[in-house]
Amino acid sequence: MYWRLSAHSFSVQNIRTFKVELLYWIAILFSNTLGTALGDFLADNSGLGFAGGALLIGGLLALTVIATYFTRISKTLLFWIAFVLTRPFGATMGDVLTKTKERGGLNFGTIGSSIILGSILGILILYTTFNPNKDAEGSAA
Repeated sequence: MYWRLSAHSFSVQNIRTFKVELLYWIAILFSNTLGTALGDFLADNSGLGFAGGALLIGGLLALTVIATYFTRISKTLLFWIAFVLTRPFGATMGDVLTKTKERGGLNFGTIGSSIILGSILGILILYTTFNPNKDAEGSAA
């Protein structure tokens, strides 16, 4: 609320003052901390387990993407929703990949999971780099 009232925008596209940058990093700190706590709660205390928590958060992220393209909801608001949701998604999905099968995971371990995620990242980078249909200006949040 303070950020909105003092900076007149929640946008992250035009951060030009120390005050707004400080507010941005405070928002990052809080969203990461709360996102991690949400991921842990979903996996450990909600009864959903690692996969259920990842599916729930992944579904919410998918709805956010759909809202981006098919509604008039503020793109800045949708950015912050997606940003907050990525932390618990990463935490629960990381648990799905690394935890043993007895604990509800896929048992790839940290090295196997790193290889999988690194490969996905590499493929996405190659796709966005060499996609002839990409937007000329690029797109950023």
